[in-house]
Amino acid sequence: MAKSLEFEISIYPAPVLRKPASEVESFDDDLQETIDAMFIRMRESQGVGLAAPQVGLKQRILVLNHSGAAEDDLVLVNPTILKLSGPREVSEEGCLSFPGIYGEVSRPDRVRIKAQTPKGEPFEQDYEGFVSRIIQHEMDHLEGVLLIDRMSPADKLRNRLAFEDLVEDYKSKLAKAGS
Repeated sequence: MAKSLEFEISIYPAPVLRKPASEVESFDDDLQETIDAMFIRMRESQGVGLAAPQVGLKQRILVLNHSGAAEDDLVLVNPTILKLSGPREVSEEGCLSFPGIYGEVSRPDRVRIKAQTPKGEPFEQDYEGFVSRIIQHEMDHLEGVLLIDRMSPADKLRNRLAFEDLVEDYKSKLAKAGS
């Protein structure tokens, strides 16, 4: 049995957040361990969704839970959006990679995805409402698209100082790691 994984959240502007993720090819115990560790990190961070790039992995994996109830855990491996539909809804979004920053984001109300289970079994499914929004947000992470890219110009301006603080914190951590 492999050792238990522990992940930290990659905070903007970590370069891994801008790189498109690669397909998962091995559906094995290591993948399940990664998924389990992602759920732990998501819950400990009080999030509702988490994509692998947010924990430094360039893999097409996302986990989510809209309610907090264990039966609502959802894992999508190698997900692809097949169709976006329904009215566009504007709602406030946050992101674990942008702590304390929120912005209004417009997204379609429904999404149809194809993905694989952690065992590699393919499936297609429709989601709507809050679950659809979470999936779309986490799918953005798999493509290197971030909350800041989806915000309105007004929200970007309102959060400008917070973005600058994140960049300075990141530079400071790099400098300390290099010394």
